[in-house]
Amino acid sequence: MTVTEQLASLETSPEWEDIEFPPGDLESQELPLESYLHLQQILLLIKCLDWLWRDRNDYFDAGNLTIYYSPHQKKSSDFRGPDFFVVLDTERRSRKSWVVWEEGGKYPNIIVELLSSSTAKTDRTEKKKIYQEIFRTPEYFWFDPESLEFQGFALIQGTYQPITPNDMGHLWSEQLQLFLGIENRQLRFFSPDGVLVPTPEESATEAQQQLGSVQNELVNTQNQLGSVQNELVTTQNQLGSVENELVTTQNQLEIERQQKDQLAAKLRELGIDPEQL
Repeated sequence: MTVTEQLASLETSPEWEDIEFPPGDLESQELPLESYLHLQQILLLIKCLDWLWRDRNDYFDAGNLTIYYSPHQKKSSDFRGPDFFVVLDTERRSRKSWVVWEEGGKYPNIIVELLSSSTAKTDRTEKKKIYQEIFRTPEYFWFDPESLEFQGFALIQGTYQPITPNDMGHLWSEQLQLFLGIENRQLRFFSPDGVLVPTPEESATEAQQQLGSVQNELVNTQNQLGSVQNELVTTQNQLGSVENELVTTQNQLEIERQQKDQLAAKLRELGIDPEQL
């Protein structure tokens, strides 16, 4: 079924409450991914967002998972699920597929397709039309892991308009409140301040590096403390020497005073006034 036929079918279909729906636990019908690069890219996006939003339970993200959006949709290759998508304001739990009529009519808030030689044309045309006119997904991005082609669109008055990149070449996602951009030939998330959203492994590595820095600072501080303590001991020893010298000087002065007094007494015995000398 073509996109035009799908649109016409949806427009002429009765309301959902009048339709006998298939069961909601439908299996995903997605085909194998194009390459290892595509697999790694999908896992990277999921891993980073899940780590960033690890304390949130109000979203669902997935990769290469079928979205069933019509009870008349056939299980065929006419439509494949997005490579990566995020639905906001929903329950965070495991799902076999995303079944729109079982999810309160919710469609993805953001979709990312990974281009390849076999899917690029469909991703740029048919899928874009489906996401724009059927899903009405607010934001759509595509990225080619091989050529690094990267583009994003925001749904404005029912039509996808290109998102203007910032000075870093990153595209802003109003839905996620994050930037998307290329880092080391991979599509990554960035904070509003432009900071790379890390994977759990990258966070652990950074934490270990910070811990190592703190430990090094602690060792340096301990060494400095040891030096200060050594300087204090040296100063105390020097002070002790000065005190000993002071005592010796005081003793010498006392001896000299006593000798002077004895000499004055002798002079007085001889009838000589020592003050007149």
